[in-house]
Amino acid sequence: MILTRRHAMSLAAAAAFAAPRAHAQGGPLGIVATTGMIADAARDIGGDHVEVQALMGPGIDPHSYRQTRTDIAALTRADLVLWHGLYLEAQMEDFLHRLGARQPVAAMGEAVPESLRIAHAGYENRFDPHVWMAPALWRHVTDRIAVVLAEARPEAGAAFAANARGLRDRLDRLDTYAARVLASVPPEARVLVTAHDAFGYFGRAYGFEVEGIQGISTESEAGLMRIRDLVDMIVSRGIRAVFVESTVSDRNVRALIEGAAARGHEVRIGGELFSDAMGLPGTYEGTYPGMIDHNVTTIARALGGQAPARGLDGRLSAGG
Repeated sequence: MILTRRHAMSLAAAAAFAAPRAHAQGGPLGIVATTGMIADAARDIGGDHVEVQALMGPGIDPHSYRQTRTDIAALTRADLVLWHGLYLEAQMEDFLHRLGARQPVAAMGEAVPESLRIAHAGYENRFDPHVWMAPALWRHVTDRIAVVLAEARPEAGAAFAANARGLRDRLDRLDTYAARVLASVPPEARVLVTAHDAFGYFGRAYGFEVEGIQGISTESEAGLMRIRDLVDMIVSRGIRAVFVESTVSDRNVRALIEGAAARGHEVRIGGELFSDAMGLPGTYEGTYPGMIDHNVTTIARALGGQAPARGLDGRLSAGG
C-alpha cells in the first residue's frame, strides 16, 4: 500500500498531539499489537509490566485490514508496536515500515527461521504467514516477544523470561494434545478443506492434507475451476466435512456443499475454525491456547477422531 498524503498528514498530526508515553512516566509499557494472537502472547509474557491493545479483533481479516485514524493515533502513542509481518498485514505494511523510522516497531512472525517457513508459488519471495497454526512454531514468536520486551524494559527482563518459559510449557502441552487427538482421525479422512489456505503449517505439523478454496491471502479470488476441482476431490474421496472460518465469508464453502450435493454426495460443515483471528474477548477461545484447542478439537471430532467435546482442559464453550 502506498502511504498517501492524507495518511502521512494523519501520522504527523497524531504524533504532534500524542500523550507522553507511559514508559517515560514509569508506568506499564504501552504496547499496540496488530493481531490478537500477538497481543495475547505479549500480555502473557509482559504481565503487570505491560498494557496491550490489539488493533484487530474477532472476525477481522488481517490480509485486507487498513489502519484507521484511531489506529494511527494509538500506534504513534505506543511505547512499542508489535506486528506479525510475513506480509500478513498486507495493506498496512508500508505504513508500519515508515512508523518504524520514528519509534520501536518489530515484526514478530519473522522470528520463525526461514528454513521452517512454507513458501508459496503464487507469492514470489514471500512465505505463508500463518505460523501460529502450529504451537511448536509459535514458540519462536513468543521467545522473540520476550526479547523485544526486555529490550524495551530491561529492568523487567527476568520476569519476561520466566513468563516466556511458562508460556512455552503451555504451548508444548497444547501441541502434545493436538498431536494425540488428531492422530485418532482415520488416515484416509485427514483432509482439511477450508475457506482459504491458512492451515498449511497445521497440516505439516499433524499430517493432514490441506485444501483452501482461496490462496494464502483472502485477497485472492476462488475461481470456478478451483471450486469444481475441489468438488471433484470431495466426491471422489468421500470427504464428509468441510470447514468455514470466522474471518472469511462462507459463500465458497457452501458452493462446495451444493456442488457435491448435485453429484449425489452429502458433505456438511464440520464447524467454524479460527484462522486469522481469535474468538471473543473474555472467552477461552479469545486466547491463543483456546483458539488452537478449539480448532484441533473441532477438526478431530468432525473428521472421525476422538477428542473431548470441551477440549484439552474442559474449557471450550459448550457446543463449540
